[in-house]
Amino acid sequence: MKPVAALGLDIGRKRIGVAGCDGLGLLATALTTIQRTTLEADLAAIAHWIEQRHIQVLVVGLPYAMDGSLGKQAKQTQKFARKLAEAFGLPIEYVDERLTSVEAENQLKAEKQYDRQQKGLVDQRAAQIILQQWLETRQCTPTS
Repeated sequence: MKPVAALGLDIGRKRIGVAGCDGLGLLATALTTIQRTTLEADLAAIAHWIEQRHIQVLVVGLPYAMDGSLGKQAKQTQKFARKLAEAFGLPIEYVDERLTSVEAENQLKAEKQYDRQQKGLVDQRAAQIILQQWLETRQCTPTS
């Protein structure tokens, strides 16, 4: 399997959780939380990570509704992802992010790192879970 430099994004209305992967594309790590302000500031913050980590693909969590449909938030996420693709010329890959925030909270609670006042930690961990799911799917996909 060819190594990949991927950035995982958990895009919300107020914050964007960011995760990156190791050089082999095996392990995702939470990096930061971007507090959303303006489109330009959001893009600049993401650009920093793209440049620093030589990113080749953006992995975006898509918040499907529990019935599998695309709701308002999923459509907003897709709209923002299209802007990312245009701004950086990178491919976007989507991962179903249903319940990743719940899983992130549970992991942080188990590690005794959960704090209601620091919602950014949940966003970072959710981005890590999204990226790790994508990496694992990629590892299971046969190459030609």
